Amino acid sequence: QEVKIFRALILGELERGQSQFQALCFVTRLHRNEIIPSESMAKLRQKNPRTVRQAEEVRGLEHLSMDVAVNFSKAAQLSSHIHNVCAEAREAIYTREEDVKFWLEKGVDGSMFEVLPRGSDLPELQRCRQCPERWRPCLCSYSLSIAWYPCMLKYCKSRDAAGRLSSYKCGIRSCQKGYTFHYYVPQKQLCLWDEET
Repeated sequence: QEVKIFRALILGELERGQSQFQALCFVTRLHRNEIIPSESMAKLRQKNPRTVRQAEEVRGLEHLSMDVAVNFSKAAQLSSHIHNVCAEAREAIYTREEDVKFWLEKGVDGSMFEVLPRGSDLPELQRCRQCPERWRPCLCSYSLSIAWYPCMLKYCKSRDAAGRLSSYKCGIRSCQKGYTFHYYVPQKQLCLWDEET
């Protein structure tokens, strides 16, 4: 179904009344050519697999408004991986309305999605970092960065016996990318990292 899943595990701060950890899942549409096919990765063996890699290309920070909640018990038809990857985040799986529209056109059951309140719907809804009360609903932000992932294939050029140029797959280009997810929480207690310092 062309699905990309981000899972975040945030360690709780026990002195602030939080449990051991909090899990979040962000599910978005995977666009073509965003990551190389797994078959290509299997064919191109990595030299020195224990080396700590540096990304060759830094792709810009992407801001995503995650304005829809995904029902964990119905999400398997969207992706079979959600059941395993998001098991700890049953109540905190988010996606975007634009991605939902795409999946609905593909025939996915719309009953797994629930549109969340937005700042435009509720003018009194504040960003969590500005919200003074822990039990009040607010708009949370969570940022993550992927330091290294295979984003494109590399092509090298060679000349044949007649001197004609041809290209062939000869490696993997790596990228780094950052994301900031913005989403509704029913209480600030679920978003204590998003505070002004």
